[in-house]
Amino acid sequence: SPDIPHKSEVGGVLVGLTSVAEVRAQGGAMIKRVRERAPHATIDGLLVAPMIKSGVELILGVNRDLIFGPAVMVGFGGIFAEVMKDVAVRPAPVDEAEAMDMLKSLKGFAILDGARGRPKADVGAAAKAIAALSRFAVAHADQVAEIDINPLIVRDVGQGVVALDALLVPRASIKFGKAQ
Repeated sequence: SPDIPHKSEVGGVLVGLTSVAEVRAQGGAMIKRVRERAPHATIDGLLVAPMIKSGVELILGVNRDLIFGPAVMVGFGGIFAEVMKDVAVRPAPVDEAEAMDMLKSLKGFAILDGARGRPKADVGAAAKAIAALSRFAVAHADQVAEIDINPLIVRDVGQGVVALDALLVPRASIKFGKAQ
């Protein structure tokens, strides 16, 4: 539903389902739950996707500063975004080298770099995603107020990244600096 920016807040996300029967049963229950919690939302259907079981969660974002224009942000996703507040922010656009510097500036970069025997994450693919998001933000600065990709799963080296959820807020919905 485009009317529900954060699906998990209304019980609209299920993980770990293992069969078609389970998806059907749980999906029906989920739609009912979401309709109860967000009665005015238009629900277009369900998105069923493979479960990504490994990787490091990042959050990518763009905010538009009234003076400086779009700025791109990267940090650790999931609960780490709120708890650790370990983020890097740069004016957009950034190239892949600048995006890599942003990643390396994170206090938790060692997690991406294979700390304590973990597999190394595909930080090259993450840097490409950050640079691409920043170019998109600049190209659409007159139309886009903010973008959040959370989480972006950074898989093992050579396996790329997968965006699991994204939110784009158009500028038309911004009044007096607050989203409407």
